[in-house]
Amino acid sequence: MLSIGAFAQIGQVTHRMLRHWDTAGLLVPAHVNEFSGYRSYDPSQLERLHRIVALRQLGFGLEEVASILDAGVDAARIAQMLRIRRAEVESEQRTAAARLLDVERRLHLIEKENAMSQIEIVQKSLPAVRLAARTAVVSEQAEVAGVVGPLFDAVADALAPTGASLDQPVAQYEVSEDGMQIVAGYAVSSAGPGGVEMVDLPSVPTAICGIHLGTMDRIGESWQAVHTETIARGFVLSGPCREVYIRAASDDQADWVTELQQPVQPA
Repeated sequence: MLSIGAFAQIGQVTHRMLRHWDTAGLLVPAHVNEFSGYRSYDPSQLERLHRIVALRQLGFGLEEVASILDAGVDAARIAQMLRIRRAEVESEQRTAAARLLDVERRLHLIEKENAMSQIEIVQKSLPAVRLAARTAVVSEQAEVAGVVGPLFDAVADALAPTGASLDQPVAQYEVSEDGMQIVAGYAVSSAGPGGVEMVDLPSVPTAICGIHLGTMDRIGESWQAVHTETIARGFVLSGPCREVYIRAASDDQADWVTELQQPVQPA
């Protein structure tokens, strides 16, 4: 027999949790001293203990855990469920890390409001562009960085056999009720191959544009400068913004050159 202390230590749970599961009828001690109430467990109960802990970590309630165990779920099925849950937790961690970066970026923008990034702002028209592209929708700004790169990679892989130029990568961002829609692709002069969408970006009579130099983690400052200048010139936004990646070859992004394009119209 194992004391409640030893049983709890092996299962890495608290005494209180074991008492709770006993009360719920989920894991009843093998023996309870009728005078002291002292609980003892049989080593064979460790298997059930580990299954209960695993299922609880998967988010199942006590009644659901009892039903699953009573149905005789085997170790292989629980292991499969745990692997799925592990992938979900890893995804949640990546999302949380991206959110933290976005919070830090926004905090930095707030702190820099009175010392706006100085970039050259120009007003010009934008020509129509046909893109061989892929699209995606993200629910939060923090997810954008992890989505755009793979979209471009997928389009580049599809275009590679055709010998099409990859010299002009363009991304368009449009906020809607469902989230932010991203279009990422390469300017082409004809229809693209299978595996890509053909997206026509219309010409724009007036746009406020600026050049961002360097890494994408600071591009928010440049966009803030563009939008501040848009308001200062008496315009309002009139369409989804675009980023044209004039130079985007190095892995560290230190020498990247990105043109920010915001379609506008008079206020």
